[in-house]
Formats: sequence, C-alpha cells, structure tokens
Amino acid sequence: MAIKLKKGDEVTVITGDHKGSKGKILEVIRTKNRVLIEGVNIVKKHERKTQDNPQGSIVEREAPIHVSNVSKTK
Repeated sequence: MAIKLKKGDEVTVITGDHKGSKGKILEVIRTKNRVLIEGVNIVKKHERKTQDNPQGSIVEREAPIHVSNVSKTK
C-alpha cells in the first residue's frame, strides 16, 4: 500500500479514540504504515534516571497511528 502522506501535511483522524482530531504530520514511518501526528494520541513514557536527568520523570509524547485511520485535510 502506497502512503500518499508526507511530513507537514494537515490530517484528520477518522476512527478510534481520537476521532475528529486534527494536526500536522511530524513523521511518516513507511515500514510500518504509521504516522506521528502533532498533539494526537499522547501517551506517558517513563524516563530512566541519567546524568542529564538525575531524578527521572514521566514524559508525554505522541504515539504513531496507522495510516488507514487518518485522512488528508483540504
């Protein structure tokens, strides 16, 4: 299946928990047919303690969504 979306395109989520959400594509993962959309499908990730981050923390970031669940906004 050819992905006709590219980085920077404005898209709308058409199915799932985030139905109706709009945002810009941050990254296209062609090998897995997924896209990363700004501000959509936010998940919490735990960060390990490091020298840069001595306390560790919980960070919110976007998770990828399958290409079939989004459509290009006109």
